[in-house]
Amino acid sequence: MNMMENSKTKSIITAIALSLVLASCKAPMATVIKDEVKENIPQNFNQQEQQDANNNSGTTPWRQFFTDPNLVSLIETALKNNQELLITLQEIEIAKSSVLYKKGKLSPTVAAKLGAGVSKAGRYTSEGAGDATTDIEAGKEMPDPLGNFEGGLMANWEIDIWKKLRTEKESAVAHYLSTVEGKNFVLSNLIEEVADNYYELLALDNQLDIIQQYIKLQERALEISKIQKQAAAATELAVKKFEAELAKSKASEYTIRQEITEKENEINALLGRYPQQIVRTKESFMSTIPQTVYTGIPSQLLSNRPDIKQAELELKSSKLDVEAARKEFYPSLEISATLGLEAFKPSYLVKLPESIAYNLAGELAGPLINKSAIKANFQTADAKQIQSLYEYDKTILNAYLDVANLMSKVKNIDQYYQLKSQETKALDESIDIANQLFRNSRADYLEVLLNQRDALDAKMELVEAKQKQLSTVVDIYKSLGGGWK
Repeated sequence: MNMMENSKTKSIITAIALSLVLASCKAPMATVIKDEVKENIPQNFNQQEQQDANNNSGTTPWRQFFTDPNLVSLIETALKNNQELLITLQEIEIAKSSVLYKKGKLSPTVAAKLGAGVSKAGRYTSEGAGDATTDIEAGKEMPDPLGNFEGGLMANWEIDIWKKLRTEKESAVAHYLSTVEGKNFVLSNLIEEVADNYYELLALDNQLDIIQQYIKLQERALEISKIQKQAAAATELAVKKFEAELAKSKASEYTIRQEITEKENEINALLGRYPQQIVRTKESFMSTIPQTVYTGIPSQLLSNRPDIKQAELELKSSKLDVEAARKEFYPSLEISATLGLEAFKPSYLVKLPESIAYNLAGELAGPLINKSAIKANFQTADAKQIQSLYEYDKTILNAYLDVANLMSKVKNIDQYYQLKSQETKALDESIDIANQLFRNSRADYLEVLLNQRDALDAKMELVEAKQKQLSTVVDIYKSLGGGWK
């Protein structure tokens, strides 16, 4: 009879194991994704020009790229204090902890256990009747109520037979590495923002000098118009027009002063500090020659730009998440064990080996029916994988377009600056001519005003062109992946 029962038990176990294996065979397949954007990246940024793969400004450390000592000092402060960067560093720590957590799940968990309790079974139950007729020792009945004191170790271990836990750990590692690249991208953006705002601040300083010079010019023109009015060579209308122009110029001065204050505080915010003066030298701004930038070839963006590397690692992490979610359909094997001392009275705990208690069990379990939860988890992971691919492709495409647009901008802004320089020089000369004619009553005040306004606008635009020249170089340096090294 015992042999028949053992045979029947083995058959049941075999049937259950077979059911689990068959159930696992029905695990859905992940969507196979293909990255055509990466495979089809152009050989050059400009099809008419060949780029040198050995000459790429994106690999130049930022301390070598920026030569202004005041700007270098500002960047150093920003890298220490910027709040966004500090937040990103904590994201790295969070991701690192996730890796440790996933790694820990691969090893057995061991815990210490201490417990005490008391129980009383009803007299007219099998347990109560058995206790009443049982002697704990010769001539000594079982205590009622019955205490229970125990202490020992408990262990639990999920055997990673399908490498599901290892896959989860690899996914966590990929995500951790993506946060590191995210930090590098924040570094690159931060350096770009500090440099751009610094050049904008220098441009505002120079525009303030121009407007102050223009105010002096207007004051002289106003005095001349008053003198000519007394000599009947001009009218009160000319005097009022020059007064209005002077008031307008003085109002513009305060507008620029406010913009300078706000720009200084934008930089202070990037540096993570309260408002204070930004140390700078404005005199050499207009004579600053923009850095020459070499683009290399488009495929180098994949290794230079941290945002592309971040998106690539997130794509890898999402693929591993799909694999881990698929393995949830497979049966899992868990082993649990306990070893310790147990007795109804503390004094009996030291009686060995009678008080020794242990337990060892293995459990193979897998989903058979009602798999909606793990199916939904798998479908979510699969959709996120596809989403990550689109994000990766978008990042590559945007990076290529950024560099292509900025390369064109560099050339056009240089031409624009040269023409604005010619315009400014010509209008400066026309101001002197117009003033001379006005003093000799050979030109009216409108000609003088229009010439002065045109000259002012041209000088302001020339300063803006210089700022755009310098900022465009910074932007293309960042777009090539520079700044974070």
